[in-house]
Amino acid sequence: MSTPRFLTLPRCARAVRVATERGGFAALRAEPAGAVRGSALLVPGFTGSKEDFIALLEPLAAAGYRLTAVDQRGQYETGGPDDPAAYAVDALGADVRALTRALAAEAADGGPLHLVGHSFGGQVVREAVLAAAAEGPLPWASLTLMSTGAGAIDPAEAARTQLLLDALPVLSLEEIWQVMRQMEEGSGDPRQRPADEVAAFLHRRWLASVPRALAVTGGHLVAAPDRVDALAAATAGLPVLVLSGVRDYAWPVPAQTDMARRLGARRVIVEDAGHSPNAERPAETAGALAAFWAGAGTSAPASADVV
Repeated sequence: MSTPRFLTLPRCARAVRVATERGGFAALRAEPAGAVRGSALLVPGFTGSKEDFIALLEPLAAAGYRLTAVDQRGQYETGGPDDPAAYAVDALGADVRALTRALAAEAADGGPLHLVGHSFGGQVVREAVLAAAAEGPLPWASLTLMSTGAGAIDPAEAARTQLLLDALPVLSLEEIWQVMRQMEEGSGDPRQRPADEVAAFLHRRWLASVPRALAVTGGHLVAAPDRVDALAAATAGLPVLVLSGVRDYAWPVPAQTDMARRLGARRVIVEDAGHSPNAERPAETAGALAAFWAGAGTSAPASADVV
């Protein structure tokens, strides 16, 4: 899961709830101090939340962008029903489209709206784009796929996810949390463990997850179809960025580079970052996003930029 390095909101940001025709969504909103160059909707991944983007808020607001990072349905402070249909990837994509309409309605001066999806959130925003393209012009000025892939997650990660799927019907979220913590204690560098405040937040966020949402979205990740060719057709003329760290346990980095090639997308690789460059290297990630948005997403499918 993505681990934010801190939780204190910068001065430019506040917690809000965005009302849509599909219900309300918990969000973090950041506003630039000066002129607004554009807006962005940031969608987190599996077991994630709006806080995964917290370190991007200040630098991107300083660059002139109005940001809305959300909890998806079933995540943390948004919540959701015990209905598997609510968490199918097409339903979550419909949520993204509803959020897009709400943001456009509430901020007429927000400038062009950019769409960003991290990890599983990348496949959700992909679904939103495919559905929107079937109905008419796309409402977004660009699309960023961050640390996401063309289809199912890497087999090793799929095996770990399957363990969670097998445990959900028989164990409580607290029991699963304790098992995950025991597994982590025997691996990794203890110096990389989060601060106590962040660790408490991760526990709280996990317990607030809707188990049905975890089951459905986790099931999608282990068997997701490759829809890149359809997305390439749907985004013809739309600037697309594929951004990742130099390593990724969920989708191999070379596979993400190949996805960028198939999309004709710009490719950025963030040095010294893993699956969550938004949390691990926020300054570099924010700089890459701001440059992409400001430059109207000049594509560079033949090579990758390293930042």
